[in-house]
Amino acid sequence: MNNCFRQFETVVKHALMGLVPEGIDLSRVAVEPPRDASHGDMATNAAMVLSKQAGMAPKSIAEPLAERLRGHPDVVSVSVAGPGFINWRLSDSFWRAQLSLILKTGTGWGDSQMGGGRKVNLEYVSANPTGPMHIGHARGAVVGDALAALLEKAGFAVTREYYINDAGAQVDVLARSVHLRYLEALGCEIGEIPEGLYPGDYLKPAGEALAFHHGDIWKDLPEDRWLGEFRHFAVNAMMDMIREDLSALGVVHAVFTSERAMVEAGAVDAALKSLEERGLIYTGVLEPPKGKTPDDWEPRPQTLFKATEFGDDVDRPLKKSDGTWTYFASDIAYHKQKFDRGFPVMIDVWGADHGGYVKRLQAAVKAITEGKGALDVKLCQMVSLLKNGEPFKMSKRAGTFVTLRDLIDEVGKDVVRFIMLTRKNDAQLDFDLDKVREQSRDNPVFYVQYAHARACSVARHGAEMFEGDDLSDAALSRLDLSALTDSDEMALIRLMAGWPRLIEAAAESHEPHRLAYYLGDLAGGFHSLWNRGRDEAELRFLIAEKPELSLARLALVRGLAVVIASGLKVFGVEPVLEMR
Repeated sequence: MNNCFRQFETVVKHALMGLVPEGIDLSRVAVEPPRDASHGDMATNAAMVLSKQAGMAPKSIAEPLAERLRGHPDVVSVSVAGPGFINWRLSDSFWRAQLSLILKTGTGWGDSQMGGGRKVNLEYVSANPTGPMHIGHARGAVVGDALAALLEKAGFAVTREYYINDAGAQVDVLARSVHLRYLEALGCEIGEIPEGLYPGDYLKPAGEALAFHHGDIWKDLPEDRWLGEFRHFAVNAMMDMIREDLSALGVVHAVFTSERAMVEAGAVDAALKSLEERGLIYTGVLEPPKGKTPDDWEPRPQTLFKATEFGDDVDRPLKKSDGTWTYFASDIAYHKQKFDRGFPVMIDVWGADHGGYVKRLQAAVKAITEGKGALDVKLCQMVSLLKNGEPFKMSKRAGTFVTLRDLIDEVGKDVVRFIMLTRKNDAQLDFDLDKVREQSRDNPVFYVQYAHARACSVARHGAEMFEGDDLSDAALSRLDLSALTDSDEMALIRLMAGWPRLIEAAAESHEPHRLAYYLGDLAGGFHSLWNRGRDEAELRFLIAEKPELSLARLALVRGLAVVIASGLKVFGVEPVLEMR
């Protein structure tokens, strides 16, 4: 177990034996860093959360528990604060041992068995197959992919999935748009793209391919003769483009599920029949929408799902006025299919414009799985592309938006991925093309990568200084590190030792952005040490006259590089060895 806080949680629970009644529930007992770092290295809420169960005053538990903790060989001091919080400090030798463990473990540092191999379905991107990926899709793609990697590091079995929305009216519009480009490829004059069709030049290759392979066989046929064929071809062409765009971002899905195939297989009918048999579907009339009522709204009998029985605000329609299923009906069937495939835990990453849809689908998942499945939805706010602090548009290839490929070509995959994780998914994000090129602390990608590059530079100089010696991480992990005594060095080690705890906490809360904050703090601690060494010769990492201290500091620097590389691996970002 890498997580030293989990280790001490076990220590605390063992120390409670005989202090509280036997058989008491200890599941809420936690060990974590104190809110105020000046209070110590670790703290526990044990006395507070067990008081009521045990029928004892918090201090009646805290005082004897603190006394037992004082007997632990790694604990140097313990205090009881307020009504019963227990804080303690650990010896420097304990923290140095953590550094040795980091070096032994490598980038697997932080790997956890918390997930226990439990299956998680993570659906993300799922953009309509009507064009190339744009900058808004990029955020959901990166958040979903990093969350998948984070959950895997925490011990979950994750399936990355893409839902192809190929059953709605938008794919008919796509087919008509491609047909227009097909006519253009045949030499027909098409004029201005009619309003309502997709105007982007990205559809030209699809039209040209159809003209090349099939000639003019569809040129003069009525729509009902070519629409299905063009729809099928266009969706496949767009999905090929989307896969290429995602691959350029380092995103690869394991499963692609077609909405059209699901509907045609009868999955929607089957899912809704099961709800109907349980009395959860009825015919009724909804109240008018709150606020300003749309002009075309009229009360009419509808097929409704009893969403309010499962936490939603109103019951929800399942059929359109023309008798076809709503998107909501298809989504119910799709999530039932996920559950039936063995995924009780489902995570969907959506754009923020779908925020009003969350409650109804979570209610549907509760209903369709009879409470055995759970859906978490991560909403990604818009990304604003800036240059010199002003809104910026890079090309018109897509007609109306900035494509993901344009952005990757401009700044690189790793920069796109890292920046997309520097804010919580539901917060607005500004992507400033000038800022991400700056070599300054204001550029989080540079700041973290520069720390790794500097660490690699120290390692190269160390290899020259100790030419012929074994300076592998395994060898450095076996060193006597007692020469590391500076308070900033020890603070950096404590921060590095907290990485496994952060992995588990971020995985539990489904918040990969927390890793970006951590990496920024870690880089900041290292840069601070570097700068101190520039000003004070005694604090340099390598001092020719002090080989033992130099080796110990080399171990510290290598440990830092390992932890940064571990974090960047979760992000899908390649750590740089030197800055050019």
